[in-house]
Amino acid sequence: MEGSVDNRRMYIYLLVLTVLSATGLQSWRTLINNFAVEAAHLEGDQMGWVQSLREVPGFLSLLVVYLLLVLSEHRLAALSILVMGIGVGLTGFFRSFWGVVGTTLLMSFGFHYYETLNQSLTLQYFDKARAPVVFGKLRAAAAATNIAVGAAIFVAASFLSYRTQFLIWGGLLALGSLWALAQDPSDRNLVPQRKEMVFRRRYWLFYALTFLSGARRQIFVAFAVFLLVKKFHYSLQAVTVLFVINNVINTMLSPAIGRAVARYGERKVLSVEYAAITAVFIGYALTRDPLVAGALYVIDHIFFNFAIAIRTYFQKMADPQDIAPSMAVGFTINHIAAVVIPALGGLLWMVDYRIPFVGGAVLSLFSLAMTQCIKTAKAPRA
Repeated sequence: MEGSVDNRRMYIYLLVLTVLSATGLQSWRTLINNFAVEAAHLEGDQMGWVQSLREVPGFLSLLVVYLLLVLSEHRLAALSILVMGIGVGLTGFFRSFWGVVGTTLLMSFGFHYYETLNQSLTLQYFDKARAPVVFGKLRAAAAATNIAVGAAIFVAASFLSYRTQFLIWGGLLALGSLWALAQDPSDRNLVPQRKEMVFRRRYWLFYALTFLSGARRQIFVAFAVFLLVKKFHYSLQAVTVLFVINNVINTMLSPAIGRAVARYGERKVLSVEYAAITAVFIGYALTRDPLVAGALYVIDHIFFNFAIAIRTYFQKMADPQDIAPSMAVGFTINHIAAVVIPALGGLLWMVDYRIPFVGGAVLSLFSLAMTQCIKTAKAPRA
């Protein structure tokens, strides 16, 4: 049965794994910039390389298709969370550039492979009207998780070492993945997915939007928080407070964003996103006020949630059996520029920290132009 809204087992399974993934990523993101500066003593160009190499597993997401020859999607998703937990847990033990690179790669393989499978399973199990709503609910759950993680780190920062904090969060992911490995929420009646690479000319706009989204997003991921720490001297506690504020807002707004995609369609939602993000990047480059910079970070992250519209656009015009391989290919395309841009941005940062953000504004304008090519009917309301 296509995209049954009554398929609670898969929804709960994805909800639990999404919470675990959010726990791992938020703890890593909250701690890593201060850890890199204070413990590993990394500079801007080195952090750029770390962030570039962090995206190599995303570039290799196409390998998911071949792993699915021997593993089911839901089981591979659980194993991905286990790998992510190991990477997070080991981070605090390696206080050097190459140590940070190694643990970051391990964490990133787990995160990117889970996200590929999460998107694939959501698009397969929920129909065109419900998929954006489910994506919104999962993002809201992730944001709520981020609040709890941020609050815990804020309290723990005063008496726990970086090593201990990384180890605790990684251990939680490992334990949760063991529960998931014992579950089987799959539905044998779904359309079988192709176990091969899928490239189709009629998917060109999905590929283009995915590529531009990855390029623009990595500038934000690599340099927004680093800007706050390096230029505006945000402490770990200040970064944590910012994350909590950010995720309180996202907890409330994410379900509404999912409903907006279903109601207004992908072109309108993505147009609003890219117009707003262009202004945000210009703000990053121009502001000299630490409070304004923090506000821009929150606004940026809110609009990132609109990116679910790229995936639901693909769902509306793709063959059902292409979803799993296309999500893997899409993640690889998303990370082609992402592998290069953070490292290049790090070098440009050393010339003038504003250059990467101006580049982000230009990429957002390209995305806005491409979005106008979307032509698809809105899904009927359930």
